[in-house]
Amino acid sequence: MPVGDDSARWTTRSRSHKVLLVVHNVTSATRLLDVLPLFHDDFRVQLLVTCTESSVFRSGVAELLAETGVPVLPWEQAVKTPVSLAISASFGGQLPDIIGHLTILSHGVGYTKRLATPNTQHPTPNTQQRAAGGGSAEAGGPVFGLSPEWLLDEHGVPVADALVLSHPEQYERLRTACPEAASTAVLAGDPCWDRMLAARRCRDRFRRALGIRAGQRLVLLNSTWNPESLFGDGGSDDVLPSLLPRLASEFPADEYRFAAVLHPNIWHGHGPGQIRAWLDRARRAGLTLIDPLHGWRQALIAADAVIGDHGSVTYYAAALGTPVLLGAAPLAGLAPEAPVHDFVRDAPRLDPALPLRPQVEAAVRDHRPRPEPAEFISSVPGESATRLRRLFYEVLGIPEPDGPALLEPLPLPPYEPPSRTVPLLVLTRLLGAGEIEVTRYAGQHLPADSAGEMHMAAHEETREAHQLALADVVFRYGRPDDARLGPPELWTTEALALHPQCTLAAHVGGPGECTVRTRDGELLRIRGESDADADPAVYASALYAWLAAGKSLDEPVAQGLTVRTGAFTHRTTVTRR
Repeated sequence: MPVGDDSARWTTRSRSHKVLLVVHNVTSATRLLDVLPLFHDDFRVQLLVTCTESSVFRSGVAELLAETGVPVLPWEQAVKTPVSLAISASFGGQLPDIIGHLTILSHGVGYTKRLATPNTQHPTPNTQQRAAGGGSAEAGGPVFGLSPEWLLDEHGVPVADALVLSHPEQYERLRTACPEAASTAVLAGDPCWDRMLAARRCRDRFRRALGIRAGQRLVLLNSTWNPESLFGDGGSDDVLPSLLPRLASEFPADEYRFAAVLHPNIWHGHGPGQIRAWLDRARRAGLTLIDPLHGWRQALIAADAVIGDHGSVTYYAAALGTPVLLGAAPLAGLAPEAPVHDFVRDAPRLDPALPLRPQVEAAVRDHRPRPEPAEFISSVPGESATRLRRLFYEVLGIPEPDGPALLEPLPLPPYEPPSRTVPLLVLTRLLGAGEIEVTRYAGQHLPADSAGEMHMAAHEETREAHQLALADVVFRYGRPDDARLGPPELWTTEALALHPQCTLAAHVGGPGECTVRTRDGELLRIRGESDADADPAVYASALYAWLAAGKSLDEPVAQGLTVRTGAFTHRTTVTRR
């Protein structure tokens, strides 16, 4: 991560108060980005950034630092450059070599995990997971960030001049475990948590950004990064790989949405391309992979339930009042005195040996939020910006800027609806005059208790192209004016010619409607009363079921179709074109 010669000369000659952000890996960088706005609009402060290069998870760091647009100093230059304030969110690297006041923030929920003892140069030890690199908590080892092994240098002097805590319980543990560092403690809250609290009012927008429709539940899968996590280490007993095909087969696609938040070390330890490859079929069945840097908090706020493990994100979910099921719950790597330990010990478990849907539904139905997670994340919720800026400017020795200290609001994520291109198994039942129940599954097998008439609906661009010969309904999504496909009237004609075995072709050209052509040549438009109601491809399957039962088109054209997906009813109009 070199810096150009001009930038190097400028930063070393600047008379501004220099603030150095010390990045260990992408995970710690996210917490530093939380506090960057506290220095905005202050011409007296020059921001610099460096990477200790002490983590095996270096992938993604250079790109992240470049995004900040702040001068990047190589570590060798950074430790030779006097600064007024250095801020780190990790103990990794040779932090004692920094010339300047050092403040350390937590990059998780307080300080909860055990991690193998570092040497006096403070490199992060024992961080190999699979061949690509990872990490593990060490049973019986020191608590990361709250033990002498991490807090003191080789001379017994505290590494940090200020250690930021979010709750007094952390101070009590610090005072007991390492009294030499107790005087460095500063209670300043949790900026990550404060940003989530401020964004809760935007929950509906976050859900729409994920393409969650009325009546759908979002179940968020969350994994931290050690071998005992939900993601695991590649062993045969890993939980997440065994869950994914069952989620697609046991949960109706129109009633449930699934998304995954994976720890940045999983992403960058194995590579984003590898993660996408491992989760390919799950993604084509509708799983959304959430950006581990910019989108995980919004997804957490949007979630109706979380299947997680002992990581911080799961604890944040519980603090938000979201129902949580633990798919992995190792206790050995957690500090016994930490509130997270009690939470993991007592939280409901997901039993992979039992059907999954009843467990998730029971967790949502019977959920009673516990106050402890929110209480122990921060004793001063909403105050971190004020307290941290006060701390930083006291160190700089200059007055704080005018106006309140403010954190950046969580941004609205890009629109990312599910993309299901795997063939769908569709169960239908005629319930009455013009009323049809439709249940679609993106798995390869139907649940054991399935009932109804079955057909297959396939996206025209499915990778399982051999399944197109078995599909009763072929559909695709696209703009009506897409010149490559031609108008929907043309595409439906061509689709029936290309796939002579299918009965019905459906072109979804907008949020609430589709154009359908039957094998008999009828061209129809089906439109829901509300654009946000359902995936219009559901309407096509409902019409197929109606026609397959020997019914005439006259009734739905005259009165419309009523389509039921789970507990929701969608009324549509059917128009001949």
